[in-house]
Amino acid sequence: MAFLTVLRRMAITLAAISLAACGTARYPAAPAQAAAISDHVYKIGPMDALNVVVWRNPELSTTVTVRPDGRLSLPLAEDLVAAGRTPSELARDIEKSLAKYVRDPVVTVVVSGFQGTYSEQIRIVGEATRPQAVPYRQNMTLLDVMIQAGGLTDYADGNAAVLVRGSDSGKQFSVRLKDLLKRGDISANVEVRPGDIIIVPQSWF
Repeated sequence: MAFLTVLRRMAITLAAISLAACGTARYPAAPAQAAAISDHVYKIGPMDALNVVVWRNPELSTTVTVRPDGRLSLPLAEDLVAAGRTPSELARDIEKSLAKYVRDPVVTVVVSGFQGTYSEQIRIVGEATRPQAVPYRQNMTLLDVMIQAGGLTDYADGNAAVLVRGSDSGKQFSVRLKDLLKRGDISANVEVRPGDIIIVPQSWF
């Protein structure tokens, strides 16, 4: 439901941008440093690749991909909920399931392919070369996201781009992607946060 709400806000923002005839800023500039996340811990998401190691039980150790429904199945442990859990939380859940068959199981879960939960992914839409959702990484910046998105298309109005901060009730900020990517103005680089959406409108000129 929260994700649908963010999508509705994104659609409204896109409509507002398309009605604007020039690239003047309509929102406050995004702060260079976003509010610190002191307790951010990676949570497993659908399609994450996991290495599950059961100490002294190599036959139960395996590599598995989290299914699109957020669950996974292991030897002697089926349909465990993985999405939204931290690796250590999932390890404890697996230990509880294996305890029916193995004496004092010790499990370690290592994430080797990162996607993350949908609510924490950063989305870049509009006139980016490769619009996509990318997993959040600690200390990630706007430049990092745009590198993964391949920069801007020839039709992008980069300095009219908008950052929607999902972690701040969808508050909207102006970001200067053209200055950052085309002119090398590092002062236009800002920190991003889990759940951010970056909207790049098309230029009218």
